[in-house]
Amino acid sequence: MNLARRTMNHPAFALAYERIWRPTSFLAATGRTMQADRRDAVRTLRLSGARTVLDVACGPGNFTHYLSRRLPGDGYAVGIDFSVPMLRRARADNRGPRAGYVRGDARRLPFPDGGFDAVCCFGALYLIPDPMLAAAKMIRVLAPGGRIAISTSHRSDGPLGRVSTAVGGAGGLRVFDAGTFPELFAEAGLVEIEQQVHGLMQYVSATRPG
Repeated sequence: MNLARRTMNHPAFALAYERIWRPTSFLAATGRTMQADRRDAVRTLRLSGARTVLDVACGPGNFTHYLSRRLPGDGYAVGIDFSVPMLRRARADNRGPRAGYVRGDARRLPFPDGGFDAVCCFGALYLIPDPMLAAAKMIRVLAPGGRIAISTSHRSDGPLGRVSTAVGGAGGLRVFDAGTFPELFAEAGLVEIEQQVHGLMQYVSATRPG
C-alpha cells in the first residue's frame, strides 16, 4: 500500500479529512470551494430525475449525505469505501435517513448491473490501484439513462504537467491526461460527455443511453 493510501486509511486523517484536508487541498488545486463542487455534482448528475445514487470511494461521506438530500421523494444515496476509519467517520458525521454506507472495493462493486440512476467518484480515482477497472465497474452499475460524474487529477501539457506527474507519483497519486476518461466513456458507449478542467483537476460526466 503506497503512502497516499496508507494516509487515507489512518484514523487521525479520517477525522481531519472532511473539515480541513478536503476543503483546503481542493481549493489550492482548483480554485474552487467544496460548496461549488457539491452544487456542480447535483447539476451534472441531474439528481432531480434520479432515485438512487452511488458515491464510489465516498470517504467520510461529505458528498454522499449532501447528494442524498437533493434526491426527490424517497431517493437514496449509497456511499462505498474501502477504508474502515473513513466509513466510521461517515456513519458518525454524515448519516441520514436517505444515506447509507458499505465497505467495498471500487474494482469489485457488490451491486447489480444498472442498479443506480447516478454514479459518482469525486477526488479518488487517482488513489485506486486500477482506476480504469474501477471506472468500468461504475459504468456497469449505471442504469440506462443515468449519469456518471467524476473528478480526478489532470496533467497539463508542458513543464507543470511533468512536475505534477512526478510529485504525484512519488506520493502514490496517478495523474491523468485530458483524454483518458472522455475516451473511456466514449468507448463504453456513453453519450453527452462533458469535461471541465480547473487547475490540477478535471471534471468529467456522461450519460448511459436509455
